[in-house]
Amino acid sequence: MALPQVVTTLRAKRDEIEAHIAELRRQLAAAERDLSSVTAVLALYDLSPASQTRFPAYAHLNRLFAYGEMFKLAKQAITGAGNSLTTREIALAIIRMKGWDDQDAQLRKAVAYRLIQSLARAARQGRIHDAGRRKNVRMWSLANK
Repeated sequence: MALPQVVTTLRAKRDEIEAHIAELRRQLAAAERDLSSVTAVLALYDLSPASQTRFPAYAHLNRLFAYGEMFKLAKQAITGAGNSLTTREIALAIIRMKGWDDQDAQLRKAVAYRLIQSLARAARQGRIHDAGRRKNVRMWSLANK
């Protein structure tokens, strides 16, 4: 016995609606993932007084400095001081030159670690001189020409 055309049409319509609902659920899941990502990024860059932080926890310092800028600023700091400076002193001077919060201990530490890499490379190239250590912190001076 053949099914009436109404039943066949309704089943086809049901299958179409189910497929549409499945597609909408997939789009909803994608939208929820996007919303979650945007919310996470906003939490990292939130500059509200409640967060009391100026920089996100996972910011890359490489993106905050132009190519060669860190070494140029370090050289300016040493020149301005007139004598050798420690890595920590140079990092603090760079933070002040950039106009950042010099009270942020995590920022000072992050800049100092990145600065060590930059200055060590410059010392190998002969552009700056490793002037020894003071209180277990490396000292840097301008290379003798």
